[in-house]
Amino acid sequence: MASRLATAIHAGTWSAGEALPSERTLSEGVGVSRITARKAIALLVEQGLIRRVRGAGSFITPRTEDPLSRLTGFSRKMEQRGFTPDSVWLDRGLRAANRDETVRLGLSPGAAVASLRRLRRADGIVMAVEHSTLPVAVVPDPLAIGASLYRYLEERGLAVVRALQHFRAVNAGVDVARLMGVAPRAALLVITRVGYSADHRAIELTDTYCRDDYYDFVAELHR
Repeated sequence: MASRLATAIHAGTWSAGEALPSERTLSEGVGVSRITARKAIALLVEQGLIRRVRGAGSFITPRTEDPLSRLTGFSRKMEQRGFTPDSVWLDRGLRAANRDETVRLGLSPGAAVASLRRLRRADGIVMAVEHSTLPVAVVPDPLAIGASLYRYLEERGLAVVRALQHFRAVNAGVDVARLMGVAPRAALLVITRVGYSADHRAIELTDTYCRDDYYDFVAELHR
């Protein structure tokens, strides 16, 4: 039954945030016992497709499709899909760039960078853990950034207009698993993005750890 429910959720039978029918309604609808229905819901809660709210019931968790050809910040992307985005700051400050950051951002050895680490949430659910590094000339005061890094950059006249992204699958380490509320070594997708300004400067290096049960990436191909 769990696989049938998961298929229905992925097919859009219920929209994000919608309450799932009661165990009795589900069991009668598919012809199984309430115990079987309860076990199926519990399994999907563990997989992140359903979340339980005490005293209110079970609800479909948000899931987002990401077109690979469009450059949009997380906050705007979630707003466009009807979710309420927010960020929980884990750490933000200035420090010296490491070797990888120096190379990817084209910096001088020992150059200062703004380091930003935060949880990205939609409707209160952690969708991703994100670590961004930007030259100090671009972000001189990390504490001045509000809910959206990209909006902050646009207000400073330093919008990211182009980006290169690399995708790789990883197993969640203990720290990331704890922050995302998943089991250690759970499958995650890591997106490494280098963002460029209108004058072709690399101004953003971001690693985003995404829960694969909340993200779908879509690419349209032409021949």
